[in-house]
Amino acid sequence: MTVTIKLKSAYEPAAEDDGLRILVDRLWPRGISKERLGAEYWAKDIAPSNELRKWYAHDPEKWDEFRERYSAELDANPDGVQALRSHLKAPVVTFVYSSKEHHLNNAVALRDYLKTSRSKAQKKPRD
Repeated sequence: MTVTIKLKSAYEPAAEDDGLRILVDRLWPRGISKERLGAEYWAKDIAPSNELRKWYAHDPEKWDEFRERYSAELDANPDGVQALRSHLKAPVVTFVYSSKEHHLNNAVALRDYLKTSRSKAQKKPRD
């Protein structure tokens, strides 16, 4: 089954077509209750480290390096990535993030990482 991964700000209202909502930030979004967020899973273990998050500070100049560093963190955390993948069983999953930056944030990088790592795994020859 192919999963569609959507991205949505924590400050936008939840919608029925969001499917399974997963919070992909290390920190809980300010001023948002659990009920309002409507996330069924909080994937804080695979969110960027505090050091990486602070270094990046949503500086567009650092975006490419942020993605590389975050990918390296994800590569070093296969159990966390697998735990997240185990929740990707619904046809639609929405990664919820709290960044005010909608195009250069960890949810975008995580979605792209999962797509890339899945395609790499599919290309590996079987033993």
